[in-house]
Amino acid sequence: MAEKLSGGCACGSVRYEAGSAVLMMNCHCRDCQRATGSAYAAFMVVPKDTFQVTGVLTYYECAGGSGKSIRRGFCATCGSPVAIEVEVAPNIVGLLAGSLDTPTEFSPTMDIFTACAQPWDHMSPDTRKVPGGISG
Repeated sequence: MAEKLSGGCACGSVRYEAGSAVLMMNCHCRDCQRATGSAYAAFMVVPKDTFQVTGVLTYYECAGGSGKSIRRGFCATCGSPVAIEVEVAPNIVGLLAGSLDTPTEFSPTMDIFTACAQPWDHMSPDTRKVPGGISG
């Protein structure tokens, strides 16, 4: 895993750098399904104090299952999802794997909210399965 991660949106208006990932996972909650238009959100967790953005992320905020806020950062120009911030874990940022300059660095170790996974979503047998969320 790289010591520094870099990435951005599809049009290049938003770019970021961050420290190395402390966790990589796939989230199968309904909110992530809707936000990505897919079966899950694939993301890497990085320390928030290492996350630096060039350009402007627009945020959509909603309440998660815990009642705490989830903020999804995306490019207002092209709509690419880039980052996820959760109130229950204020010191971290989730970076969407597809936004990485080198997405091959993504290697998830767990699937969370598997109780919400769609029946057509075939998860890797090699990842830890968690029916709900994990504590921040």
